[in-house]
Amino acid sequence: MQLTKMAKKTRSYRKMMCLPASPPAPALRTWLRLGLFVLLCLGIGQALEKKVVKSKVGEKVSLPCCHEIPISESLHKYRVYWQKNITDVVLAYSEGNMISKHKRYQNRTEMDPWNLTLWISPMEILDNGSYQCVVQRNSVVVCDESVILFVTADFSKPNITAEVSADSCESTEMVIMCSSHGGFPKPRISGALNNMSVEWNATWVSESSLSPYNVTGKLVLNVTKDVNITCSVEYNGFAKSASLLLKKTNDCFVPPVPPPYNVITASIIIVITFILAIALAARYLPRHVCSHCCKGQNSVEEGVKDSMKAPLSDKGTAETSSV
Repeated sequence: MQLTKMAKKTRSYRKMMCLPASPPAPALRTWLRLGLFVLLCLGIGQALEKKVVKSKVGEKVSLPCCHEIPISESLHKYRVYWQKNITDVVLAYSEGNMISKHKRYQNRTEMDPWNLTLWISPMEILDNGSYQCVVQRNSVVVCDESVILFVTADFSKPNITAEVSADSCESTEMVIMCSSHGGFPKPRISGALNNMSVEWNATWVSESSLSPYNVTGKLVLNVTKDVNITCSVEYNGFAKSASLLLKKTNDCFVPPVPPPYNVITASIIIVITFILAIALAARYLPRHVCSHCCKGQNSVEEGVKDSMKAPLSDKGTAETSSV
C-alpha cells in the first residue's frame, strides 16, 4: 500500500514538473507563420541579388551557379546541366565528362569545374534570356537556380538633320529628324530644346525581338530665333546623344511701301509748279528792281541840280540889286 501511494505521488509530481505552461495555439501559429515569412523574404532577396547579369555584345560574361563542389570531392560525383529557357541545353556534364553542348554555343562556352560558373564569349544578342543551373549528386537535386542575362548592343551616335518646310519673316518651320541604328534592346528616344524637354514622335524597326533596332524620331518646330536641339537614345541604362544648332533662316528686310499713284501725281505737279515759279521770278524780278532804282537815282540827280540852280539865281539877284 505504501509503495502504491508513493508511486501515485511520484506520478503526480512528475506531471506537475513536466507540463510547463504553453502559449495558446493561435499565438504559436502566428509566430511560426511570421518566421516562415521572414525566411521566405530573405531567400527571395538572396535569389534576386544573384539573378540578373548584364553584358554587352562582344564581351565575356560569367553566369554563377548555385552550388560549389567541396575540395574533398570532384566533378566526377556530380551531374551538372546548364540550360537556356528550360528547353535548350547549353552544356551538360556527367561524371566529370561533357556529354552535351548546344551547337550555337560551340567554341563559345566553358564551365569552371569547382564553382560551376558558365562562361560565354563573345556575347551575342541571341544569348539574351534566362539560364538555369541544375546540379545533381547521386541522382538527388542539390540545387536548381535561374540567372537572367541581359545583353546590350550599343547604338550609333544619333544623326540629326533639319529641313525647312515653311518660312516667313516671323518664324521658320522646320522638320527635325534624329536617327540611330544597330542597338539592342528597344530604345527610348528623348530630347531637349534649349534645355527644355521635348517629345519626339519615334518609330522603331527590327527583324525580331532578338535583332538590332533602328530608331527614328521626328519633331516639327517653329523657330523664331537660333536654338539648340539635343537628341538622346537611351537603352538598358546606357545613352548616346547628339546636338544641333538650328538657325532662323529668314531675317527679312522689309522694303519701303511705295506711295499711291495719286500722291505721286500730286507731288510731281507741286514740284513743277514750284520750279516754274522760281523761273518766272528769276526772269522778271531783276527788271522791276532796276527800273525802280533808276527812277530813284534820276530824282536824286534832279534834286541836286535844283539845289545848285537856286544859289546861282540868288547870286544874280544880289548882283543886280547892288548895281
